Amino acid sequence: MIIGQRIKELRKSKNLTQQKLADLVNVTKVSICCYEKGTRTPNLETFVDLVNILDTTPNYLLGRDVKLVAEEDEDYSMVLPKEDIQIIKEIRGNEKLINYLRKDPKRGVEYISKKPM
Repeated sequence: MIIGQRIKELRKSKNLTQQKLADLVNVTKVSICCYEKGTRTPNLETFVDLVNILDTTPNYLLGRDVKLVAEEDEDYSMVLPKEDIQIIKEIRGNEKLINYLRKDPKRGVEYISKKPM
């Protein structure tokens, strides 16, 4: 779960222990551990406290942190997690794969999903 990964990343970047972060947002250390593992989701009040204490944005914690704008005259935008951007970059690095996916995206994804990992 992206929110848990982001909480852990930001907590560590601020040199906070799980206990210290728990004290700051008024929850237990177990709650912070569960948020980071993705087995529990913070309630709205705790989420807002986490955003403020970790000095981030709600969109970043939710994994919606990269805004994309269409090329040329198209008038729309969307937001993708950084992790999805990494996947796109990897695909674009493989010319054969990108051409295959451009020709028939649905069939390309079906083919990839059948490959053994």
